Amino acid sequence: MTAQTGVSHLSLFLIAALPFLGAVFPALLIRAGRNAAASAAGLTTFLALMGLLIHIPSVMRGEVVTARFDWIPGLGLNANFMLDGLGFLFALLILGIGLLIVLYARFYLSREDPMGQFYTYLLLFQGAMVGIVLSDNILLLLIFWELTSLSSFLLIGYWRHLPEGRQGARMALAVTGSGGLAMIAGMLILGNIVGSYDLSVILQNKELIQASPYYLPALILILLGCFTKSAQFPFHFWLPHAMAAPTPVSAYLHSATMVKAGLFLMARMWPVLAGTDAWFYIVATTGLITMLLGAVIALFKDDLKALLAFSTVSHLGLVTMLLGFGTKIAAVAAIFHIINHATFKAALFMTAGIVDHETGTRDVKRLGGLRHLMPITFIIGTIAALSMAGLPPLNGFLSKEMMLEETVHTTWLNSHYLVPGLALLAALFSAAYSFRFVSHVFLGPERDDYPAHPHDPPVGLWLAPAFLVVLVVLIGLYSAAIVGPLVAVVSSAVIGGEKLPYYSLKLWHGFTPALYMSAVATLGGLFLLSLHKRGDQIWNVLPRPEAKVIFEAVIDALTRLSRWITDELHNGVISRYAIILIAFTVGIGYYAFATGTIGLETRVPLPAQIIPIIGWICLVAATLAIMWFHRNRLLSLVLIGVVGLIVSMAFNYLSAPDLALTQISVEVVTMILLLLSLNFLPTETPWDSSAARRWRDAAISVVAGVGSGALIYALMMRDFAFPTISEFHLANSYKGGGGTNVVNVILVDFRGFDTFGEIIVLGIAALIIFALTEAVLSTNVRGYLLNRKPHWPQSGDSHPLMMVVATRVMMPIALMVGAYIFFRGHNQPGGGFIAGLIVAIAYLMQYMASGYTWAIERQRFYYHGTIGWGVLIAAATGLGAWFNERPFLTSDFGYIHWPPLEEFEWATAILFDTGVFLAVLGAVMLALDSLSRFAWQPGMAQEFPMDINPLRDNPPEDENEKEQA
Repeated sequence: MTAQTGVSHLSLFLIAALPFLGAVFPALLIRAGRNAAASAAGLTTFLALMGLLIHIPSVMRGEVVTARFDWIPGLGLNANFMLDGLGFLFALLILGIGLLIVLYARFYLSREDPMGQFYTYLLLFQGAMVGIVLSDNILLLLIFWELTSLSSFLLIGYWRHLPEGRQGARMALAVTGSGGLAMIAGMLILGNIVGSYDLSVILQNKELIQASPYYLPALILILLGCFTKSAQFPFHFWLPHAMAAPTPVSAYLHSATMVKAGLFLMARMWPVLAGTDAWFYIVATTGLITMLLGAVIALFKDDLKALLAFSTVSHLGLVTMLLGFGTKIAAVAAIFHIINHATFKAALFMTAGIVDHETGTRDVKRLGGLRHLMPITFIIGTIAALSMAGLPPLNGFLSKEMMLEETVHTTWLNSHYLVPGLALLAALFSAAYSFRFVSHVFLGPERDDYPAHPHDPPVGLWLAPAFLVVLVVLIGLYSAAIVGPLVAVVSSAVIGGEKLPYYSLKLWHGFTPALYMSAVATLGGLFLLSLHKRGDQIWNVLPRPEAKVIFEAVIDALTRLSRWITDELHNGVISRYAIILIAFTVGIGYYAFATGTIGLETRVPLPAQIIPIIGWICLVAATLAIMWFHRNRLLSLVLIGVVGLIVSMAFNYLSAPDLALTQISVEVVTMILLLLSLNFLPTETPWDSSAARRWRDAAISVVAGVGSGALIYALMMRDFAFPTISEFHLANSYKGGGGTNVVNVILVDFRGFDTFGEIIVLGIAALIIFALTEAVLSTNVRGYLLNRKPHWPQSGDSHPLMMVVATRVMMPIALMVGAYIFFRGHNQPGGGFIAGLIVAIAYLMQYMASGYTWAIERQRFYYHGTIGWGVLIAAATGLGAWFNERPFLTSDFGYIHWPPLEEFEWATAILFDTGVFLAVLGAVMLALDSLSRFAWQPGMAQEFPMDINPLRDNPPEDENEKEQA
């Protein structure tokens, strides 16, 4: 196969993107009228269809049109699209039938239905389906796959005022979503086997995949996704319950989209997964059971849409069975039947919708005699139903003959009769329910008890199914000319480009076993129809499992299990979380140590000097003191500050001044904020654990600490057998990022995306603190906080003059130091993060010295906006790299000479660092500002009534509540 280049690259992206882009317009244009919304949806689908059709010459020549965009190449996630025969057929069905559905829905939906919303959901679903069939990357395909589950949930539950609509949507999402999760695992295994996630690469490695020991797990997981999406046994039950959706949705889901996604993926993966015994017995057997089961159930359904839903299940099983046979001619038959099924099934669902729309009921037992009252609908529905039954000269007859012929040549567990016998039985029931659709709805005498007076609808409702019925007839009569070339191209794509065996798409093949079987099925179907009344009575009294009841029971059991696990593990006791995490980590670490290998020590310890030893002793002493005096909150906080200071000194001693500066700055800011927080808490923590629990916790802590220390020691005493990431950063810091400060270059360039995420999280945390304090300020809790009595005698001078003067003098100096630290950060210790903390400390000192009221009156900028501007500047810097065709947040640098200044370096990373600076400054100050509003000040408490302390008046009773308190 060859690849077409040039404008085709852009067109594939447009075809995939148009439905998503166009989904906005129907919702916006609904105020202009229903016609405007429908026209917007129709125009969007039409443009995407035209974009697809321009590739007909290339596709029919057997070429593969490709479009590639390296999205996240490090993860193998590339936005690659390809259009071959298989993708073209399914995209044609999705967009072509989608255009007819848009027309049909315009006249089907009532004025009470929000039509703009409907078309928005429809286009989102359409875009997800187009994305599936055009994707050339399995990770991208998985994204679209899950989008179909979500968008179909919206469509199925469109009539959310109906309980059955909501239940059907939840059921479809649960089943298909669960299968999608399994398929994600299977696809990841497949990509790992091949070493690539591109479909075009995977499809060229059949031998490698089938020789892998992971072939069977990958096959089962992928088929779970396919079977759930295409309603194969035992997952078939969700599809009939999706019939609570409006008929346009049902017609679209059953003919060209949702359920066809599983068939598409089986056909797409056929070249590499088919041809093994596992594929044959799993896929063919599942398809055969589904085909027979769906046909039997359909015969006894009285709801027209339910009858057609189970008939869809049966025909999906038929195609699955053909793909499961694993032969080339069976693949051809499967593709041909996919085309035929799409035409007659969409027409049948639209016919059922017309009958319901005009008569007010879908109950077959309340219908009959409509052939004279609704002649146009009668002709459309009868032709489509007879095609579904497999009668000549309609297109359903041709693909049914090919299916029966293939079953004759298929052996299952050394039996030559089992597969053709069961397939014949399924075809017999298929003919019976098709004849019932015609006979019980349109034939018989006219009735006088229709819920509404039946008559043919306006042309807008019957035009779309009439067009499809014309295709049903034309394909049946002139299949070789109309769809023959397309079937050949698509089948060639399915079997991997190999030469197709001889086959003929014509009505007469002579007296063959398939012809005899077809005649038996037709006559048997008529016979079953004549016995339907008696058979229906027997069917209703037969004991049989109800899929809906089983599903609800399973969901209820899983819900109870989940609630029990949640209640036991996620009960709000943080000590329990810590114990589970640490114990699990220790266990995994011990297992790795016991089963792994560790080499001999290759390094010699450096001699210990007296200053580091003293620092280590102080660190250990402070840590032990925290454990001993942890109930005294203020003393614990002071000791934590000591630990942080010693760690900062250790960073500086070990030649990490950036980390030392950051640690000291963070310690100062954290201490101030924690002091504010402790202002609202008791001075001491109550005993919250028994002695046994404390000894248990101590034992786990000792084991975890000793293990961590031993791991660190083992790492430091051995050389690495492979290059470390630090060597890369040291070698490329200046060449790649333009800076000699490796730490800063890592933060703003090499791992700028991490930093970008961190400042967003920091900003969100500050906003949450603000939101919580706002909520508390609107309640009586504020009165309680302001009326509380200080634990210690207060100084008569709340704002000492010496401190006020000192902080005023220090303010410009601190700002100058912050600016200096900021601008030197790319080449010397410093940067936006440290500078933001330094400037924040300068502002904090003003609050501490002069008070909250004095400082807030002189505030010249809003902290919310500072956070927002910081994130926006950082994001804009990252987006700028895209305009130079570089990955997000890739920095650039160069040298500038502005007379009379000397030549100096300029890096775009300074803009990103500016965003970091603003976000850090805004987040720290917003948190401080929020907590400061609770601070007790003399004279402020009088106007607020004393509130009740709920913990004081309602002390916790059990152990868990005490820990939570």
